[in-house]
Amino acid sequence: MNDDQLLRYSRQIMLPRFGTEGQQALLDTRVLVIGAGGLGSPAALYLAAAGVGQLVIADDDEVDLSNLQRQILHQQNDIGKPKVESAKDTLTALNPDTDITALHTRLEGETLRAEVAQADLVIDASDNFDTRFAVNRACVETITPLVSGAAIRLEGQVSVFLPGSPDSPCYRCLYREGEDPEQTCADNGILSPVVGIIGSIQALEAIKVLAGLGETLSGRLLVFDGLYNEWRSMKLRRDPACPVCGNQTT
Repeated sequence: MNDDQLLRYSRQIMLPRFGTEGQQALLDTRVLVIGAGGLGSPAALYLAAAGVGQLVIADDDEVDLSNLQRQILHQQNDIGKPKVESAKDTLTALNPDTDITALHTRLEGETLRAEVAQADLVIDASDNFDTRFAVNRACVETITPLVSGAAIRLEGQVSVFLPGSPDSPCYRCLYREGEDPEQTCADNGILSPVVGIIGSIQALEAIKVLAGLGETLSGRLLVFDGLYNEWRSMKLRRDPACPVCGNQTT
C-alpha cells in the first residue's frame, strides 16, 4: 500500500481485527457483482469505497427513470445508459484505485461459470430466481463464496454460502426451483431504504469473508421486516439430497 491508500483506508485499518492485513486482502481481491440495481448499488459502492481491488459489474439493463428511487449508482443524466456503464462512472469517481469491469450482458451458462471462477467472491444482487439458482450452481461448481440478498416491499433477506466448507448449505438447499412464485419490485413495490440496508449488509459480509473478519452469515438466513424494524436470524442446514451441493466433497 502507498501513503495515499494508508490514509484513504485508515479508519478501517485501525480496527484491531482488520489491520493492514485485512486491507491488503481487499486490495488483492476480485469480486463479481451480478446486478447493478437496488441491491447491487449499495453493495458495489461500499466495496469500492472499502478498497476492493477489482470489481466486475454484470447487468444487461439500461437506466430507467423508475430506477432512480432506489438504485443509487445512477443519476438523472444516466437515463438510457447501460447500468454497468453508469455504475463504472460512479464507482471510478468514488475510488479510482478500484479497477472496474463493466459487463453489459446477462451472464449465463459457461460465460457465467467462467466469470464466477475468476472471482474471489460473488455478490448476487439479481432480482429473479432463475439467475439466483444459476449463480448458486456456478459458485458450488467453482467453490466460490456467495453472498446472496433479496428485497421486496418492506422486507429483505441475506445469507452467505461457502462451498467446500463442512456442512455449509447452498442457495438450492433454501429454495427449490419452481417452488416460489416470481416476485419483482415492478409488481409488488419496494421502499428504497430496504434495498440499501440489505445491499449494505451484503457488502459487510463480503468484506468479512474476504478479510477473515468475525463470524459470517454462513449457515444462517438474516431476515429483515422494515415495517416493524425487526430482524430474525434462522439457521440453515445443508440438504443431503440437494441436487446442487448434496454430493459436494468437503
